[in-house]
Amino acid sequence: MPRKGMRGFFSSSGHSEQRQRDRRPAERSVSLSRRTFSDTMMEDNIASAEQIIGRWGLDVAGSLFSAAGRPDSVHLLRAAAELHRSMVFFSDPSAESSTSPEERSAAVLRAHELLAAAMRRLEREMHLLLSAHHSILNPRDSLRLQYASSSDVSDVEDAEVDGSGVGEAMQDLRAVAKTMISAGYGKECVRIYTTMRKSFVEESIYRLGFHRKKAHVHKLNWAAIEPTIQSWLAAFPVAFRTLFSGERFLCDQVFKGSDTILCRESCFADITGDVAARMLAFPESVARSKRSPEKIFRLLDIYDAVSEHWPDIETLFAFESTAAVRSQAVASLLRLAEVARATLADFEAAIQRDASRSAVPGGDVHPLTRYVMNYVLFLSDYKTALADIFADFPFQAPYPPPESLFDVTAAATPSSPSSLTAAAAGSISARIAWLILVLLCKLNGRAELYREAAISYLFLANNLQYIVRKVKESYLGVLLGDEWAVRHAENARHYLRSYKRLAWEKLADEIPMETADMTAEEAERRMRRFDDALEAACKGRAVVSDADMREQVRESVENMIVPQYRVFHERCKAAVASAAALRFSPEDVRNKIDVVFTGSNGRTSSHGSSASGSYSGSTATGSSRTTHRSE
Repeated sequence: MPRKGMRGFFSSSGHSEQRQRDRRPAERSVSLSRRTFSDTMMEDNIASAEQIIGRWGLDVAGSLFSAAGRPDSVHLLRAAAELHRSMVFFSDPSAESSTSPEERSAAVLRAHELLAAAMRRLEREMHLLLSAHHSILNPRDSLRLQYASSSDVSDVEDAEVDGSGVGEAMQDLRAVAKTMISAGYGKECVRIYTTMRKSFVEESIYRLGFHRKKAHVHKLNWAAIEPTIQSWLAAFPVAFRTLFSGERFLCDQVFKGSDTILCRESCFADITGDVAARMLAFPESVARSKRSPEKIFRLLDIYDAVSEHWPDIETLFAFESTAAVRSQAVASLLRLAEVARATLADFEAAIQRDASRSAVPGGDVHPLTRYVMNYVLFLSDYKTALADIFADFPFQAPYPPPESLFDVTAAATPSSPSSLTAAAAGSISARIAWLILVLLCKLNGRAELYREAAISYLFLANNLQYIVRKVKESYLGVLLGDEWAVRHAENARHYLRSYKRLAWEKLADEIPMETADMTAEEAERRMRRFDDALEAACKGRAVVSDADMREQVRESVENMIVPQYRVFHERCKAAVASAAALRFSPEDVRNKIDVVFTGSNGRTSSHGSSASGSYSGSTATGSSRTTHRSE
């Protein structure tokens, strides 16, 4: 090749390279001038975000929402939102951008890295906020003051229970949650929130005293179960009326800015669903324990609590995700109702099976009467629950009572099965009336244990008067009605008149009506007969438990005996020669009658009931709303 040609080639090549070098600044200038405003703004946002995120890396110990860090909190939250916008912009092929695909990919990658770092910081901030304010965030939690007084969390800075600290904490949580969810990190946000709040709810339930450690409650003996029931009864209203409702309110407030309500529902379900279902499963487990009549009152306490709070349960757990909580509440109510109905049937059967064969001294109130009336008095306190339990089970008398019950008197008889429904206000009234009628049937059989017919009638009078008094002094009077009480009170008076007739009329017959022509010998003979009859009539105790009835029968007997005896005594005193023939003065006769009814020689004494209020081991005890009534 000619040398010139070679020089020309090199010369030409050199000129070409020079021209390319001269053209590059011009191209760069053209490229920059062709960038859109959006390109520049997004790139500036990424650059600004890098600065603020760099200052709040995970190595920074303090909180972004502390007094020192709060000025940066707004900038970091805004930076996270802008980073997300930048990623969306550079990822959108239709966006008004003049950058090359390689530049846009690089911008997206850088924005994603910075956003991930920001989210890690916000996850930590969410944890810090929930940790620092966990005890006071729930505005309806009755344990807030207890938590606040015992909290040793140093991050709580002047957080008053009802002050600005709580509101500020809620606003901070809401801002963090909104930013994370908007950036596509909702799953991470919900995970932290639910984990922290669920732990708090579990701790609150424990502090309320309900911490069931054994899964098989029904296998425990009743003495071990009852303290847990008491703890449950104390914790349940607080949990459903304040704690859970407060968590629902808190979820709504924290996630108020999110685009979908599903986030709030999911959080609330995850936080409270398991705890609520566990608390509602406890009644069903208790109902599976071995039945006994005394246990019904605790079961009714539990039934009352669940049914009373059913509106709260239905409202709070109305979501599809919390359907298990509602189902568990219904299952527990149905099981409790089933066991309550069976237990009442067991109680009726227990009355009928009573096999005591010893007569109560003096015809006093039988322990079975006290036990049954205590039981039905407690039942009347649960009229609303029982009405609900038996709503679909109208009462029907299972069998007619023995006819012997009605042979005692034709003037006034206990309620027959056909008249129960008419006398009662409803199914519960009819059932209680029937239980009392079963008791009266049993008492009629116990009256036959007495060898003296008079004491049998006194026994029936005492027991029936006790029943009537219990009914009148309690809500049973409203359930059974005035007609029921009047009829059975008249029955008691009829039994008492029969006692008086059989026990004292024979003594009255020994007092001669005509004494004017009586000889001394006849007067002494008649006096001895009266003395023997008086000793026979007064040899035992006649217990009249009701004070008013006791005073009435005592006065009635004295008025029947003493005035006539006084006339007879004066005639004999004038007729007989020896004062030894007159063993008893009129006052002696009165005092002996007093001793029969009062147990003491004096009209001011009163006899207290000798029978205790317990029967078959114990009376109905343990109800949370009533006290033991044994008199």
